[in-house]
Amino acid sequence: MTREKLGLTMRDVETASERLARKHANEEYFVPISRLSDFETKGVIPSIYRLYSLAVIYRRDFREPLAWYGVNLEVSVSDLEISAPPRSHFSHALTKTGAIELPVRMDPSFDPRKTLNFGRMIEQWGTVPLIYLEGLSRVDYTYGYIGSEDLTMYPILPPSSFIQVDESKNKVAEGGWRSEYERPIYFIETRESHVCSWCTLTRDVLIVQPHPLSPVSPQVLGHDEAEVLGQVVGVAMRLGEWRSVPDSALAPKEPSAPI
Repeated sequence: MTREKLGLTMRDVETASERLARKHANEEYFVPISRLSDFETKGVIPSIYRLYSLAVIYRRDFREPLAWYGVNLEVSVSDLEISAPPRSHFSHALTKTGAIELPVRMDPSFDPRKTLNFGRMIEQWGTVPLIYLEGLSRVDYTYGYIGSEDLTMYPILPPSSFIQVDESKNKVAEGGWRSEYERPIYFIETRESHVCSWCTLTRDVLIVQPHPLSPVSPQVLGHDEAEVLGQVVGVAMRLGEWRSVPDSALAPKEPSAPI
């Protein structure tokens, strides 16, 4: 038992937690002997305050006591899929993740030039601390999520996609692309929300231009109404699970000025 390995008695834990409760002026941090006994012998689950007290007293990272009760703060991408917020937004859920599962050995026949079943090319998965990936990271990257009801760049960027944004590329390009797939897509913050779209910048306004097949209408925003946060440089999306677009969403757009 952690307490006994540290040479602490139940009275020691009670006394230390009482000091912590006084320090924070919050009685919720106090762990009386009777309650500590319940934690150790009856499987009673501590409150978050008492769990914090135990972490401090036992000199443990707060995540470890949480793991004793089945709570893992290393958020899994699969867990994020249980919720699909309707509005686009920054995604901070994975910013504190300390380690991830990565392919650590590939099949010798792996050829990145060919389309293939990537899973079959992985001979071994391993848990890799994110600090080891520092050399491959860019501090000016941030991550976003396309809301489950955001059809602005449909079908290029389906709703519920995760995007990687290069914040250093926050100047709207004026042309030079040969197709819609080469045209830069930008992540934009408005006064009310976030949106991913093509952009046209004039002296006075920013024109937010959806995909031609999208049911969303263009927006004309003043420079003080929107900020280009960066250019979308990566995307992760699911294929084959997209629902059909409601008929109401496909209603004809209001006429707008040529762009």
